[in-house]
Amino acid sequence: MSTSASAAKLRVGIAGLGRLGRRHAEALAFSTRHVELVAACSPVAAELELAAAEFGIAPEHLHADFEAFVNDPAIDAVVLVTPTSLHADQSIAALRAGKHVFVEKPLALNVEDCERVLAVAAEHPQQVAMVGFVRRFDPSYRRAAQDIESGRIGRPFLVRSQTCDQNDPQGFFVRFAPTSGGIFMDCSIHDIDLARWMLGRPKALRAFASGTIALHPGLADCGDVDNGLAIVEFEGGARAVFYASRTLPHGHETTTEVIGTEGTLQVGFGAARDRIERRSAAGVHHEVLPDFFERFREAFAHEMVDFVAACRGERALTLTLSDALEATRIGLAITRSLRSGLPEAV
Repeated sequence: MSTSASAAKLRVGIAGLGRLGRRHAEALAFSTRHVELVAACSPVAAELELAAAEFGIAPEHLHADFEAFVNDPAIDAVVLVTPTSLHADQSIAALRAGKHVFVEKPLALNVEDCERVLAVAAEHPQQVAMVGFVRRFDPSYRRAAQDIESGRIGRPFLVRSQTCDQNDPQGFFVRFAPTSGGIFMDCSIHDIDLARWMLGRPKALRAFASGTIALHPGLADCGDVDNGLAIVEFEGGARAVFYASRTLPHGHETTTEVIGTEGTLQVGFGAARDRIERRSAAGVHHEVLPDFFERFREAFAHEMVDFVAACRGERALTLTLSDALEATRIGLAITRSLRSGLPEAV
């Protein structure tokens, strides 16, 4: 990319302004350098009104129709924070329209759709396509990966990782479950990607999963659980153990442990919101993280900075669409095992 092109701001449009989409929009509009948020797309009128009022997007760039949005000539890149079932087709449409693409995880809920996106991306090598595996951009996880790569814990052979959310008595995720792909595809997909990354991207061979419904019986209608465990076996002997929960009483906990031949490392244990610890006759206490966004606020910012830099030709991405494909492949095998009660080939 030429210096003049690199110096220009990247003009971005966002599709989906729900809980996470709104946060991405805020970052693009107010805190990410070299970016201009110029367009928005949503079938929800209130979300388009918000885009105009809060982000100053002009009426001619507010789209209820995705095809009109993706072909808006004012856009260089799109950020897709839409339902997972739409990710593959929308990513393909954006690539074919000549746009760079950032799409939230997972890339798709089946391998065939992931492969379709990879094939179209290969036809458009000049465009950036990135999936939002945000934990790779967290400073602590990045340092952990650097430690592993430098040999500080020897050869890593076991990853234990969990994503656990605070219980929502209103059951938002129960209503979301019919389209989420299940707890492992929704929650553990991050842990799956981390495990492959920390272990050096080995090929997954087999998965086994089990789960239970502790608090939300409505999940049984779509074959889902609110607490699940999985084991994945990789080529070369490495293993990964995943735990996903929707029912923690106190807050959000994302933790990962990597065990190597010469040491171990841990990320995120304790769920501490800050570094203040209070001692009294009632015990020892600290504030806990309320949700995933507060835990990974810095990582979300770094993630978008890296995407913008790649679109502007300033750096190459290390996170690939193939990584997203493999995470989906493994997540699907885990989900099949949960439902069959048997080990499943990946």
